[in-house]
Order: sequence, then C-alpha cells, then structure tokens
Amino acid sequence: MRKSLVALSVLAATALPTVVSAADYSDDIHKNDYSWSQFNIMYVVDEKGAGAESNHDYLEMEFGGRSGIFDLYGYVDVFNLTSDPDSDKAGAEKIFMKFAPRMSLDAMTGKDLSFGPVQELYVSTLMEWGGNSGVNTQKIGLGSDIMVPWFGKMGLNLYGTYDSNTKDWNGGQISTNWFKPFHFFDNGSFISYQGYIDYQFGMNDDESYQSSTGGAMFNGIYWHSDRFAVGYGLKLYDNVYGFKDGEALPWAPKAESSGAAHYVSVTYKF
Repeated sequence: MRKSLVALSVLAATALPTVVSAADYSDDIHKNDYSWSQFNIMYVVDEKGAGAESNHDYLEMEFGGRSGIFDLYGYVDVFNLTSDPDSDKAGAEKIFMKFAPRMSLDAMTGKDLSFGPVQELYVSTLMEWGGNSGVNTQKIGLGSDIMVPWFGKMGLNLYGTYDSNTKDWNGGQISTNWFKPFHFFDNGSFISYQGYIDYQFGMNDDESYQSSTGGAMFNGIYWHSDRFAVGYGLKLYDNVYGFKDGEALPWAPKAESSGAAHYVSVTYKF
C-alpha cells in the first residue's frame, strides 16, 4: 500500500497524459476524454506505518482517465499474493483501495477558470479504504492542475479529512503529483521521474502516539515502453498518517512511521 497521501492523489506514480494548455469545454464536454489502466507487481522494503516496518509483495491494479466533468485516479492493492504465512502481511488486511475522483469546475460552469500557472480547477475528493482495522478516510476540497517549470503539468489538491473510524473530521491534507519524462530513446521508450507528496496537518494529537502533522514523498525513476514499465521508488516518511515515530501504540510495540522505504515494480499497461 502507498502509505501516505499516501495523494495524489493523487495521486501515485503512473503514466498520465501531459496536457499543457488550459481546459476548453466550449464546444464538446467530452473532447478531452481518455482512459488508461495497468497492473503493477510490487515489492517494498522497510515500508513505514502504524506499527513495525514491513517488507512484502503486492499486486496493484491502477487506473484513471477523464469523462466529461470527471477526472479519476484510483488503485486496488492486493497483499501477500501467495498467502505466505511468513510474510509481514500474513494475517493482515488483504486489500487496500484508493479512489480520487475530481469534478472540473471549468466543465461544470462552462467557463475558463485558468489563471497564471493554474490550468484547471476541481472539486477534489479522495477516498481510502483499508478494511476494518486499517485507514478509512474520505477527503474533500479544492483541486487544480498547475504548470510548473521543467515538470510541466502537476496536480495540486487541498482537502479536509473525515475519519470513518473515529466518525469525526481530523485535519487536512495537501497533495501534489507529477510525471516527467526526461530521457527518450530511439525506439520510443523513455525514462521518467514520477511521484507525489502528501502532507497532513492539523490532526488530533491528544494521545502520546499521535502527531498533528505527517506525510510522505515518493520519488520514482521508471523506464516506459508502450506496454511495459520497470521502476524503482524511494519513499520518504515523516510521522506518516499522524503516528509519532518511536512511540508505543495500543496495538503494536511502537510506531515505525518515519524514514525511508524502497519500492520496485514491473508493470503491464492495457
């Protein structure tokens, strides 16, 4: 699981199309439509979170696209594929899901709301489900696509967070994500720098193991062809999900929620 936002949003490391001009819905609301999906076989070393760090494999079904007013990113992670009893995920929740639909304010109003580096504005949402004992949050706020030197188009979203486990609002999150091809080969394949930052703030910190802030940054270097991708990602954590690193937890000896983790992946694109 990409423990943060783990937003990108949105969002996560993926081969999203690059759009360099302001959105235009003046003649056809579906003129910008597209869709994509891919399967990623992943292995992570030293993943951080609300407990001991973890090494494990998983399958990630990742998808996204655009249809009219809707922009969508999402994934479903399935852990411990062989049900290995020695896996760090043995006995844990088997599935984690994230869905991040955004609704274009430009498309809904029929107006060009771009200004400066901002290409498009959205009502942005993010939903995370981790089973009965996992992360279960819903986020809503204002989203945007912005143009940044060298990077090109990046997503930037600001959310308020509702925690379904505690039935209460719990702080906010700012997320950004990027996909930057930077070296192209003669056969059409390329190398990209892709990743995201999720930073949470204003969270409840009444308990000794809780932090008011936390977050993660994913930095991935990937080789892409039309059908395949292979990559490595370095993920940096700081009190991720608001669990204070090194503090004892009611359900675990202590939180190992800060530091670095390593991700390797092989992808097939549909």
